[in-house]
Amino acid sequence: MVEDEEIITMVIESILQDRGYRIDVCRNGMHAWEKLQAEPAAYDLVLLDWGLPSLDGIELLRLIKSDRSLAGIPVIIETARSDKNSIQQGLNQGAYYYLTKPFQPEVLLAVVDAALEQHHEQYRMQENLRSAERPLALMQEGRFRFQTLDDARVLATHLARTCPEPERAVQGLQELMVNAVEHGNLGICYAEKGRYVLAGTWAEEIERRLAAPEYSQRFAEVDFRRSRGELSFTISDQGDGFDWTEYMDFSPERAFDIHGRGIAMARHLSFDSLEYLGNGNTVIARFNLCGHSVGLNPVNPAAA
Repeated sequence: MVEDEEIITMVIESILQDRGYRIDVCRNGMHAWEKLQAEPAAYDLVLLDWGLPSLDGIELLRLIKSDRSLAGIPVIIETARSDKNSIQQGLNQGAYYYLTKPFQPEVLLAVVDAALEQHHEQYRMQENLRSAERPLALMQEGRFRFQTLDDARVLATHLARTCPEPERAVQGLQELMVNAVEHGNLGICYAEKGRYVLAGTWAEEIERRLAAPEYSQRFAEVDFRRSRGELSFTISDQGDGFDWTEYMDFSPERAFDIHGRGIAMARHLSFDSLEYLGNGNTVIARFNLCGHSVGLNPVNPAAA
């Protein structure tokens, strides 16, 4: 935690320590930067005040996200600023989680839990990628069905191995496939998810809906194809669709929400292009293969 106000530090420490978190406090940005550089693997999360002495929060954020060994650590910005330009500045530097001062303890815990879960899930995905079978990089096409979140996560890991940069691909594939189950087939809207996550009942609601007669027979599909120039993943669900246009970019209006970043992260960090079709229950993610030699491109009959 990088915070120069003693009272705020004491309050946050008390709340997080009661949850079982270990906290390392720095009073200024330069001290925090030195500690992060010295032990990049020691920290799972940075809780960062915007206004700091010696090195302000945005400059420290920029340094963290430009350092390869630190860039994957999620950063939560604490700020009293809520104007669109300030929030956009943080989003542009890679701060996808925000806390507005003053904040309620349950909101602090929900945001910290969400950021840490995303970080730990990313670590699990990378570990699973290392154990996945490399021959998947030779696959030319395939169609897969899935129904549960576990199905989506396992399948995303394996499909990422078809890509020349699986570490880049896996998070985006998982985000889109989880969305197909959660928001598509199970019909959980944006506001509902926020309430379930804040109440700690999100996992139970997923299981309840998976077992409910109106949802239990639904499935989602991934259609994978490799061409000479690109890989494409067409992901579709049996839900009613949604207005996808407002989720394609990181939005200052939703910066303080505890979820809702997945599509924008997939679009900007994982894929070369992302295209929704029709009512939003079908999405095509594409990877450009130019400059990559992983896998086998189809033979051109004219050249054979």
